[in-house]
Amino acid sequence: MAFDSDASQDALPAADAGIVDEVVDYRQAYESLVQFLYQAPLGLVRLAPDGEVQMMTPAAAMLLNALPGSGDLDNLFDALRGVAPQLRQLVADFRAPTGTVCTALRIALAPATPHGEASWLGLTMRKISPHALMAALSDCTLEVEREQRSLHDRLTDASRTDALTGLPNRGVAIERIQQLIDARRAGRARSFAVLFLNVDRFHQINDSLGHAAGDEVLRLLAGRLQAQLRRRVRGDGGGGHDATATRIGNDEFAIVLDDLGRPDDVHTITQRLLDALLMPYGIGDQQLHVRVSLGVVLGAQASTSGVEVLNDANIAMTESRRGGSLRYAVFEPAMRDRAARRGLIEEELRHALAQGELYVEYQPVVALDAPGRPLRCTGVEALVRWRHPRRGIVSPIEFIGVAEACGLIGELGRQVLAAACVEFMRWRAELGPRAPRLLAVNVSRAQLFLPDLVDMVRDTMCSTEIPPACLQLEVTESMAAEDEHVREVLAQLRSLGLSLALDDFGTGYSSLSSLHHLPVDLVKVDRSFVSQVDSSDYHRVLIEATVQVARSLRLATVAEGIETEAQAQAVRLLGCDKGQGFLYSRPLSSAALMAWLAASTAVAADAP
Repeated sequence: MAFDSDASQDALPAADAGIVDEVVDYRQAYESLVQFLYQAPLGLVRLAPDGEVQMMTPAAAMLLNALPGSGDLDNLFDALRGVAPQLRQLVADFRAPTGTVCTALRIALAPATPHGEASWLGLTMRKISPHALMAALSDCTLEVEREQRSLHDRLTDASRTDALTGLPNRGVAIERIQQLIDARRAGRARSFAVLFLNVDRFHQINDSLGHAAGDEVLRLLAGRLQAQLRRRVRGDGGGGHDATATRIGNDEFAIVLDDLGRPDDVHTITQRLLDALLMPYGIGDQQLHVRVSLGVVLGAQASTSGVEVLNDANIAMTESRRGGSLRYAVFEPAMRDRAARRGLIEEELRHALAQGELYVEYQPVVALDAPGRPLRCTGVEALVRWRHPRRGIVSPIEFIGVAEACGLIGELGRQVLAAACVEFMRWRAELGPRAPRLLAVNVSRAQLFLPDLVDMVRDTMCSTEIPPACLQLEVTESMAAEDEHVREVLAQLRSLGLSLALDDFGTGYSSLSSLHHLPVDLVKVDRSFVSQVDSSDYHRVLIEATVQVARSLRLATVAEGIETEAQAQAVRLLGCDKGQGFLYSRPLSSAALMAWLAASTAVAADAP
């Protein structure tokens, strides 16, 4: 007999009919749920703790079919062993009866497209009973790709930006320069310029105030650069509309100026930048004055690559530094030859220092006594020389600047001071009272910023046993008047018991009125004044004023570069205490000096 559900339900008691309705509704809901889960893009797998698959939706099977060699899906752990071998151990280590084993675990599947793009499987697994787990699988390839693109964009941006200053970095500078070169080559002529800026003696800030202060100076300097360039973009001077400031090294910056109204506009812009950078920097409770050197390459001079243009700008910057701070130099092709020569000199100088090719000559300093009195030697000045094995004697003018720029000046200065002190003590032992009483040794600008200079001088004095009163260090006027740091170093040197001489006086930054602020014991009048003392009233007045101020401060004076008797007579009448120059002697080797001393009629007994 056919089963009539409607009739049977009518015949059942009302309570039983309600139970049947609930069962039918449950079955329908369950079947609907199962149908939904089987159709949903989310793959579901019910499995035993050992990985055996108990139930798998079609979506899960499709996702797992992307696995390499996926033919057997009876065990989920086995199927994923090649790409997620940790799953079995994760389940084994999970001791709770229920709970989440892993959430959104991302599994990189083998490349599944002809182009080799990897697909990614997302897996979340939960223990639903002591004997069963439920795994949810999803295709998260697009999500991972979006995250990777986002990460790549962030990394790319970070790789193009200086973290300290926020400026674009060297790579961006080269790229921007190359774009301008290519545009010019393609006939889209645009006037542009590249500026290479270096902070002079930046290490001094780090050494004296710490790296945090140095970082703050760089941030402030970068801010000033950006502010000045924004003014240019708005048209407030310079007439251009595009400018890029970049940090390309520790204390190095490059500025790319595009679409200059006229090539000469670069001079106005450069000077304005220098003026802005010259203003003091407030660091803590101090006001720091920072000096910079700057090189310029005009677009018309640009090489074929951005890297070469930056190198040329760096060469021009080095030229500007050699000429003094707070100025700039425009690149010229001849600078490359000079830079190449300096590079060769640097290489050969390193070898010379290692092989002992440097030596010292000595020029006597004599007392300016009345005519007819015996010549009295009061001391000698030590002068470094380089005997090159192929090129002969190399002038100090050629290699001292190179030594300062490449960091060799410390070792060079140490060798010269040690050799001179050893010779001086040998003269004292062999000549007795006829030996010079004073040894003068030059100290270069770069040496005054070496942190171990004072220790080096002290150690050399101790090892050679030279009496402190017999040693005099000479510094140029411009160095002594430079800043508080230099004066502090000079005071520390003077505390060793030696004396200090102010060399080339009259050519530097200081004046007679500021002479009393400098920690020196002797003033050397520059040869440029002495050479005209017998023919120029102006130079005679300058020398006389210098001598009078020096005497009022109880400082001795030496006239440099005396070559004629007329010059000697003139500076003697003006009151100079001592003289030095070819009239008395050229620089001599140690042996030649001993012979000169033997031939001289007297050695000053009151020196130094």
